[in-house]
Amino acid sequence: MKPETFDALRHSHDLRLSAWGPYTKRYMGISHIPDVSAGLRFDLSVFPGLYRRGVQPPNVLWESGYHPWEAAPDLSYVRHRHEIIWKDQVYCDIDFCRLDEGASSTADAGAVLIRTECVNRTDGPQSLSLYWMASLHFPPLRTYSSIPLQMSRVNVPEDGVWTEALAYTNVTLGFEPHRANLVYDGLLRGEMRAHGFTGGFGLGLGFGLTPGDSVTYRVTLPTPLADAALVLRYRMAHDDRLSLILGGDVIGDVTLPGSGNLTTHTIPLGALPAGPLVLTLTLQDRVALEFDGFAIVPQQAADQIRFEPVHWNPVPDLLPGPRDDTLLLGYEHVPNVYGLAWDGSVSFKVREFYCDDLDTTLRHKVHEHVQTTLTGPGEGHYTNVFSRPVFLAAGETRVLYGLVCTGDADAVSTRLAAFDPASPGWDTVSAAARARAVDFAPNPSGEPYRFGQERMAATLLTNIVYPVRTRGTWIRHSTPGRWWDCLYTWDSGFIGLGLAELDLDRALDTLNAYTTEPGTKDTVQSARPTAKQNSALPDSAFIHHGSAVPTQFYVFLELWQRTRSRNLLAYFYPRLQQYHRFMAGRLGSSTTRSFKSNLLRTWDYFYNSGGWDDYPPQVYIHSKRLESTVTPVITTAQVIRTAKIMRMAALALGEDPAEYDADIAALSHDLQTYAWDEDAGYFSYVLHDADGYPTDILRHESGVNFNMGLDGASPLTAGICTPEQEARLVAALMSPERMWSRYGLSTVDQSAPYYRDDGYWNGAVWMAHQWFIWKVLLDLGRADEAHRIAKTALDVWQAEVADSYNCFEHFIVQTGRGAGWHHFGGLSAPVLCWYGAYHRPGRLTVGLDTWVESLTVAPDATALSTRLRHFGAPHHAPVVIVTLKPRAYQATWNGKPIAINTRYPGTLEIQLPQKTQVGEIVIY
Repeated sequence: MKPETFDALRHSHDLRLSAWGPYTKRYMGISHIPDVSAGLRFDLSVFPGLYRRGVQPPNVLWESGYHPWEAAPDLSYVRHRHEIIWKDQVYCDIDFCRLDEGASSTADAGAVLIRTECVNRTDGPQSLSLYWMASLHFPPLRTYSSIPLQMSRVNVPEDGVWTEALAYTNVTLGFEPHRANLVYDGLLRGEMRAHGFTGGFGLGLGFGLTPGDSVTYRVTLPTPLADAALVLRYRMAHDDRLSLILGGDVIGDVTLPGSGNLTTHTIPLGALPAGPLVLTLTLQDRVALEFDGFAIVPQQAADQIRFEPVHWNPVPDLLPGPRDDTLLLGYEHVPNVYGLAWDGSVSFKVREFYCDDLDTTLRHKVHEHVQTTLTGPGEGHYTNVFSRPVFLAAGETRVLYGLVCTGDADAVSTRLAAFDPASPGWDTVSAAARARAVDFAPNPSGEPYRFGQERMAATLLTNIVYPVRTRGTWIRHSTPGRWWDCLYTWDSGFIGLGLAELDLDRALDTLNAYTTEPGTKDTVQSARPTAKQNSALPDSAFIHHGSAVPTQFYVFLELWQRTRSRNLLAYFYPRLQQYHRFMAGRLGSSTTRSFKSNLLRTWDYFYNSGGWDDYPPQVYIHSKRLESTVTPVITTAQVIRTAKIMRMAALALGEDPAEYDADIAALSHDLQTYAWDEDAGYFSYVLHDADGYPTDILRHESGVNFNMGLDGASPLTAGICTPEQEARLVAALMSPERMWSRYGLSTVDQSAPYYRDDGYWNGAVWMAHQWFIWKVLLDLGRADEAHRIAKTALDVWQAEVADSYNCFEHFIVQTGRGAGWHHFGGLSAPVLCWYGAYHRPGRLTVGLDTWVESLTVAPDATALSTRLRHFGAPHHAPVVIVTLKPRAYQATWNGKPIAINTRYPGTLEIQLPQKTQVGEIVIY
């Protein structure tokens, strides 16, 4: 990986993808982002129906008859299958093939070829209709909302400057001091989103709730002002009054009145020189202040500042194209126009839908064949090219081509005029695009699973939404599913692991999105500073949303094992060091290590310790409000593992690993001392007294340990168990009476009195935590048990996807059927890892305790050599999986022959000797 790769990643959390992509939050199709910083998105959905009978819009928020089918890693080709008569009796495959990005001048900003393949596999004729629905979508008021954020623009008089409230250089808040260095969602500290503010954002989340809250700005005045004024724009509750101290280069006391509305207040400043100016606002009262920003202007022009509302207009000007089967759309808020071209050999009509909800409107209007303006619920707008009927004889397949493009009106018209939907050349273009789709090229052993893997790859690659807000800007973001149009920390680690099987650059971007650079200008100070804090700490030690399981470290480790890139190591080491320190309770405002036991908890940051919403002891402590006295096991276990990963990275960089050694020693000692339950054979939730000392383990009302489940076995992931503990925990995990089911590992021990068969996690099989156990079993040398987990997961996955075409969240223990979100690319992504490890030639797979120092694979995947350094316990004899093309192989370890277990033809398992530290495997 080249240095310039990381230069592009620095200070960014966006994905390095085209402006064209499947980024919608409404109806599946192709999207275009005219300006990634603006939060605007153009969508074009293309979908079929039965003519004059029914249509199912491909709503991304529920099962609606479409399935991600194929995709290129860079999203230059995407196919979705739309089922019209289930199952594959009548369907349409809709392909979006990016032709180009256009010119950098944006006069021609690129085009996408749309291929619609209509298939009739029934014994009779069918009549279909095709709906093209074009729409413009605006920045949302909040996550999980389609309500547009209403914002204002400010016009400042000549010689004046406007500064947004969030453009601070420093802010001090007493609100949620534990979050001073871990603001949720990576927002700027105090950031709020609200109607009416300039840009839609202001400083207000907790601002003013603690007397002494302050904010500092650095402003540059373009010219000297003989008589200046400071104009503050803000909102406070009616009849509230706030005393404010001005500091920095401007000194004074101010009292702000509240009105309940956004208002301005003018403060005379006198003469100010040109150049830099520091302004500090310190609040003296406990009054919730929503601060929009301020202007510094000539005193006589203070009343000339204008705040104009931005009226979002979703209705475009419909401009005629060069032919009847073309159309230009000109939107008020987008400088370029969009062009549509379709196959005019099918009868068509251009219509307009004035609504937000196509599902309801089309259901009611499906038989409307006269009107061209149709209305329904909501205030959105869709431009509809309605092609009908598309006649298909029995057994017939018909292909139609279309085009969407953008640029200035002349460039778009030129491109539309040149587009001939009947040209046979488009078959060649679309075939070349389809060739870019992921090709697993597995060994024969992987062919039975290939269908399910291809659907998973398409789902994972295309699960991207825009806009998502973090670090003061809008970004594209890989989501576990489109229901979650937001960040999600622990899911994103598994997304990264899955993407590493498909495209290393996509995995790299996903990792980068969740790490932050130490010592950035986004510095904060807590209102309650401690010895741990200093002014160089960022307000987001990492990007946090949801369960604080630090899965990004595993993506980093996997990327290192694949690339051995020193640039990767140098770039991510300081970012992950910061992340680890916060999780370990050693950075800034972190409260994770609050007890004398050293055991960690993240309840202050999220209710969920391991992603398992209804995990029994977790539910219990919340119901009894015991968060301030109880620790789970997984947080400590995971931080021990992140310390071990960081220790390996530090040694590779020549850095001192002492801080990680100290974390490993302290956390391991206290986990063993206070959490192990010899009677139950699990590690336990631990109760603490008011002084922070451990008192007992948490027990169920029946008297049994309350942590008989994956949390209780999580110290295996940390690699800190004794041989006896390892044996007992593995036995419990693989026992059909305990953790093992026909369909994989149950989240909760099935013999426990609190086990249920109807829960979300309690009574379900998930892939994510099974991945941790699989990796651990390789470290322990338990190749058969590791393969049992992987094979069972692949069997379950393939059976469900082949039956339903869906990629589900989890699987019911009793039936093995999928459940939860249907296009899930997050915690289910490990199926790609298992498939790669056992069935894709050219692969090396190791456990968590092994560091790959070098790796060479023959171009034809028939030989491999690697140098490994093992950091695990001396009594471990780790297993390495090498997958090559099927043939007979021999292997050496440090020049001496070593045994090979052939799991499948070409899939080789090699168990290294105990007390392994460093050595070389050669397979030939």
